[in-house]
Amino acid sequence: MYRPKAWRAGQAGLPIVVFLYGGSWQEGGRGGYEFVARAFADAGFLVAVPDYRLVPEVRFPAFLEDSAAAVRWVRANATRFGGDPDRIVIVGHSAGAYNAAMLALDDRWLGEDRQALRGLVGLAGPYDFLPLDTAVTVDAFGQERDLESTQPISFASAGDPPALLLHGDRDTTVYPRNSERLASILRAAGVEAQLKLYPDLGHVGIITALARPFRGRAPVLNDSITFAREVTTDQSRGPSGSQ
Repeated sequence: MYRPKAWRAGQAGLPIVVFLYGGSWQEGGRGGYEFVARAFADAGFLVAVPDYRLVPEVRFPAFLEDSAAAVRWVRANATRFGGDPDRIVIVGHSAGAYNAAMLALDDRWLGEDRQALRGLVGLAGPYDFLPLDTAVTVDAFGQERDLESTQPISFASAGDPPALLLHGDRDTTVYPRNSERLASILRAAGVEAQLKLYPDLGHVGIITALARPFRGRAPVLNDSITFAREVTTDQSRGPSGSQ
């Protein structure tokens, strides 16, 4: 958990960012993403960076169950750390963006707690990747009989939280069509969905652009913060984006 340096006890609850890291559902750890947490905390957010179990220890849907448990814990404990439990933006990169999207779009994972999600920020996320044609996706999802139920695009519907989908146009790990496809389906359902493609940016570059030395490569941090502030500041807007 990370707080802004200027935070003082007794002030109004801070909006919350929950960040889920990527790594093909096979690797990664929260300790490697302090630079992301500090970037959002410096912008005035309470930030949580949880871990989740990885392949081959687990397969789908265990990493979603873990991510959901983390969000529920953050919501239940938000006031202890100075956060507002009803103003959460879920942010993820790559496999973490997949996890974030599934939690934001599919009631199976968060249930009523999904109503606390005021927005989704997906960085280079895989949202539409059938058929399974890589070792990574086969290892993570290959045992699931109903593969359609593993795809975020299957759950995009009216009432979902607003989304900001960011992608580098040079990404050859997770192709930009994933973000384009999800944005299109969300918009068709009447959900606010912003899509931004950054020129000459690849899969790793979009996350390193959040680090101070590389922020000049693309406005990933500024775009994410602007969106997160908008969806957590408008108090007349419900979690679903409706008035």
